[in-house]
Amino acid sequence: MRLGFFTRLLDDVTPGERYRLAAEQIAHAEAYGFDTAWVAQHHFDGVEGGLPAPLVFLAHVAARTSRIRLGTGIITLPLEHPVRVAEDAAVLDLLTGGRLEVGVGSGGTPSSFAPFGHDSADRSAVYAEHLAVLVRAWSGEDLGGGNRLYPPAPGLLERIWEATFSVAGGARAGRAGNGLMLSRTQPRPADNPQATLAGIQRPIVDAYYDNLPPGAVPRIVASRTAFVADNRAEALRCAELGLGRGRLPFELPDNDLDTRIAAFDVHVGTPQDVIESLRADPTLEHVTDLVFQVHSVDPPHPLILRSIELLATEVAPALGWLPSTELSST
Repeated sequence: MRLGFFTRLLDDVTPGERYRLAAEQIAHAEAYGFDTAWVAQHHFDGVEGGLPAPLVFLAHVAARTSRIRLGTGIITLPLEHPVRVAEDAAVLDLLTGGRLEVGVGSGGTPSSFAPFGHDSADRSAVYAEHLAVLVRAWSGEDLGGGNRLYPPAPGLLERIWEATFSVAGGARAGRAGNGLMLSRTQPRPADNPQATLAGIQRPIVDAYYDNLPPGAVPRIVASRTAFVADNRAEALRCAELGLGRGRLPFELPDNDLDTRIAAFDVHVGTPQDVIESLRADPTLEHVTDLVFQVHSVDPPHPLILRSIELLATEVAPALGWLPSTELSST
């Protein structure tokens, strides 16, 4: 299992300071042995994510790191020209020494589609079309008029990840031999509002495995919200502040902290609290990459750095993770 860190760039500061803090967090994660770091793409809305250009940001991060793999979680592919994504990713992968992981998806916020000349209702069809072009480009195929991608990047074909909320999406990623990206939380079915995240995601994982081509190596990222502190009171204080700001697509019967922790699928507390909470998630038995983020708790930057340390030194080892041989020898 690889250990990852996911930042959403949500600090209540200027955009430039957000990017500086996020880069520092990723460098800190590398120093503590994390294998991967991921960033999300969000257009227009600073409250939601604040990073419209993830490949540009990762180029900056690559210059101040040396080992950690850098991923997009995700690029909203319907809103991008797929040939330009293929070109930018190919250049960045060369500059990072082959450290790039490319997560793609059909997108989230419906209002973001209009400025790009698309209708959110068409996202699935546009996504499939753009993903096919991306694969053709990295495969070295003719993209029209005898033009082929330069620089070539066939290695990126083995580092495509597809994010999905659906069983059909899991099957699609499996058929393609791509990686599968599972979200830190997702909406509950209207007919089963008490469903667990593991209960929702297990059929997606099963569909992925059922559709993998023979001999294909499975790749599954599970993103989870985990905020670890030196004492439980501090962790819960931050959770109460952060989860109180969070927006849910449904009404809660109660609004106490425990209810919101469960509704947001948050793992919070001391290292032992978080270890026990994560061990109760059966989905994690089937994943190859466990990626932690602090959203929706969103604690202050120094506490995020401390959480990274505790995840690497106490939580992840208890779940079976080992730092790379390269890091250990260093």
